[in-house]
Amino acid sequence: MTSSVERTCGDCTLCCKLMAIEALAKPANAWCQHCKPRHGCAVYAARPAECADFTCLWLVNDLLDERWKPNRSKLVLTTSEDGIEVRCDPGALNAWRREPYASDIRAWAAEGERNGMTVVVIAGQRLILVTPDREFDLGIVGQDERIVREIEGTKVVGARVVN
Repeated sequence: MTSSVERTCGDCTLCCKLMAIEALAKPANAWCQHCKPRHGCAVYAARPAECADFTCLWLVNDLLDERWKPNRSKLVLTTSEDGIEVRCDPGALNAWRREPYASDIRAWAAEGERNGMTVVVIAGQRLILVTPDREFDLGIVGQDERIVREIEGTKVVGARVVN
């Protein structure tokens, strides 16, 4: 869904910390060398394509109100191939457990369970699969690993990581 309100990053630079940037060999959860926190990118005009192409969900989804702005919530929301990823600021790894975020994340998990979609929280290096009823802490998941869900009907009853 596109936003009817044109949003801009403004003073938010949290994605410059949380996202890995392959072109700059920048790991996730570390500030980009070109980021000026709360001000923006020092090489904005020449930034890598993966930065130019990136848009968090707060920018494009008008269902997410101002409380979800990443520098306020300490959460960057992105889509994955099969759902939503909630990336936590390393300085606030439990931000997703606070309200109003926790209730919304559970509601997305319930909707996702009905539609075969997942909600994954990335807290530091840990991945947590969130379902309406419980959380599956999957630990550190490598690039060549994937999450396999065990499903009964539409309900997720188990989850594990496989190569």
